[in-house]
Amino acid sequence: MAQPEANSFATQPSWNGRVNNGIAAAGLPLERDAQLMLQVRNGDESSFGALLERHRGPVIHFLFRMVQNQAVAEELGQEVFLRVYRARSTYEPAAKFTTWLFRIATRLALNWIRDEKNGKLQDSLDEETSDGTSRQVFDRGRTIEQQLLYQAKLREVRDAVEALPSKQRAAVLMHKYQEMEYTQIAGALNCTESAVKSLLFRAYESLRTRLAHMA
Repeated sequence: MAQPEANSFATQPSWNGRVNNGIAAAGLPLERDAQLMLQVRNGDESSFGALLERHRGPVIHFLFRMVQNQAVAEELGQEVFLRVYRARSTYEPAAKFTTWLFRIATRLALNWIRDEKNGKLQDSLDEETSDGTSRQVFDRGRTIEQQLLYQAKLREVRDAVEALPSKQRAAVLMHKYQEMEYTQIAGALNCTESAVKSLLFRAYESLRTRLAHMA
């Protein structure tokens, strides 16, 4: 079977493969992602396309919040899915698929931060329009002044999260924004649940201190 070209992951193609829901392990039904990955292991590339469509957006968003550079996030995201594909022959659904996926993404992000922290300019977390101005999504229920104040507070919260140490930032992003459980975060960070709770405690304490004026 031919391996997909690396640049094919830069876009999300249309896939028409059927998902086989009959796969089970030890008599228990598997989550859909694990079913799809097992089908990839068996040679069904359309199932890999389905996984890519389901998870590319959240992975890229997570990486963007970690490395604070859209181009780098896209490159790292491509590498995440290349590694998933290359590992297809040895894949076993021992843990939740997203735990495995975010473990790969977190490792790549932490490595990039370690290697490039002094040499890369950070992009804005806000999406930009073609003329370089920040795109604002306004709530019709707010006045312009209220909306500007909301955007300023949101920017301040994002800045505070960005300022956290890299592992604390990863834990917060997975816990708060990806809504992952402690066990999943522990799997992604390759540490114990107690270590995750400690990371989150320190992170939230730092955020509370920095953002106390907003209470």
